[in-house]
This record gives sequence, structure tokens and C-alpha cells, in this order.
Amino acid sequence: MAQFDDTSIIVYQAYRHEIANFAVQHQYFGGEFSYNRMSWIKPNFLWMMFRSGWAQKPGQEHILALRVKRAFFDELLESGVSSSLDLNNYPTQAAWQQAVQDSDVRLQWDPDHDPAGLCVERRAVQLGLRGEALRRYGREEILEIIDVTAFVGEQRQHVQEFENLVIPYEAVYTSA
Repeated sequence: MAQFDDTSIIVYQAYRHEIANFAVQHQYFGGEFSYNRMSWIKPNFLWMMFRSGWAQKPGQEHILALRVKRAFFDELLESGVSSSLDLNNYPTQAAWQQAVQDSDVRLQWDPDHDPAGLCVERRAVQLGLRGEALRRYGREEILEIIDVTAFVGEQRQHVQEFENLVIPYEAVYTSA
């Protein structure tokens, strides 16, 4: 599930104040952001809300919506290596482990959640980026960085009563 158009897709990340403020102000990642570790992007709004506790977990108090070039996102999906053993695409466990080690993109499917945090039947994808993929993401492929923390805070009060909850419209994403 994702919010997208013909040229872009929205992904979400949660950060502490210093990293989020730098990113919003400069429209790229820098300052205290580390390019030396894996950074996870999530195209599903409710998965990000579950993961960040609706922006209440320490170090995840600021939610960023990042509009990314769709062609780049599709490239990430195509080059991603599953974070769990995938013998359908790799002949041996050792071959899969080598692919994980060599790849700059990790693809991970997790249980999706409803607004209150309860598991639903579908899965939500998140992509772990490192190396060149992370550098390109953080410096070249983002079209816009929007701080949606205030919106998240407004909606947090409605997570138990869905009728007043407003969330972004998302549809099943397919590569362009």
C-alpha cells in the first residue's frame, strides 16, 4: 500500500528532532544523519505509525513524508534482496547470504497494522538502504521532504475511534 502518482511515491521515516529539522530545512539528508548505517523507508503510512508509536517512541518523534522519484523506488524494489531466506530466487542459503551481504537494498515484508496497532492480514514492505542506494536516496532522488508530525499528532487521538481518523489515501503499488 502506498500513496503515489505517475512520477513519485511517498515514503515515510521517523527521526529525532535534529535529523528531521535538517532534512526539512535543506531538503536532503545531512547534518547528524548517518550514511554509514542502514536506513529504512516505509511506503505504508499505518506501518510507519505502528513502528513509531504514532511519533511517540524515543528517537522517532518526527515523522517525515518523503516524495521520491518513482523510477528510483522501482529500481530499489528490483534490486532489493529479501531479508529472509528466499530459496525461490537463490539456489542455496549461502548464495542468498552472499546476495544480502552484497546488496545495498534489503526488502522486508512485515505484518501490516490497523490504526490501533492490531495486525491485519496483509503485509507491509519496508526497504533498508545502505551504501550507494542510501547516498542516492538522501542526496539525489528525493523530490520533497514534508514534516507531517503535527498531522500525526492530530490523528493520534483518533486511533481508537476510526470514524474521525484521517489518513493518506493509499492503493496497492505496482511498478511503473
